[in-house]
Amino acid sequence: MTHKVKFIDPNIGLGEAQKAVADLLNHRLADLVTLYFKTRNYHWNVTGMHFAELHEFFEEQYDQLEEAMDEMAERVRQVGGIAIGTLSEVQQHSALREEPGVVPTAEEMVRNLLSDHEAVIRQLRADVDATAEQYNDMGTSDFLTALMEKHEKMAWMLRAHLEG
Repeated sequence: MTHKVKFIDPNIGLGEAQKAVADLLNHRLADLVTLYFKTRNYHWNVTGMHFAELHEFFEEQYDQLEEAMDEMAERVRQVGGIAIGTLSEVQQHSALREEPGVVPTAEEMVRNLLSDHEAVIRQLRADVDATAEQYNDMGTSDFLTALMEKHEKMAWMLRAHLEG
């Protein structure tokens, strides 16, 4: 038997913006989950001359993404939302796409992940502005700025694999 849990809305000064901020965060959570699974998939399926290096590198990146997912879900809860938690919700909310049944080359894997991180970075820049200016939520804006910096570092590391 299931029962409905009553949540107490936080009185943190967001007012009407509370739902919009939680929705925005859930979309970024969906992107993180998609990128996590894509990175994990590549970790499992990478082959070639740089197998060992990329296998370990992808593991480092999905560990960082796993931590970011947890922090994002907790931020959704902090602002009074319900964090998405099913694969169907992730597919519905994520701007990133997967390619089921396709195993790219090692170089394509790196390029795909780089492209996804850069897409997330661009979206986070817009979200930082929206949370600060439109929703007057500096806490979430700061949170998203820190997340953007993590993605920028991961993108830089991916880019470095492709250079030279």
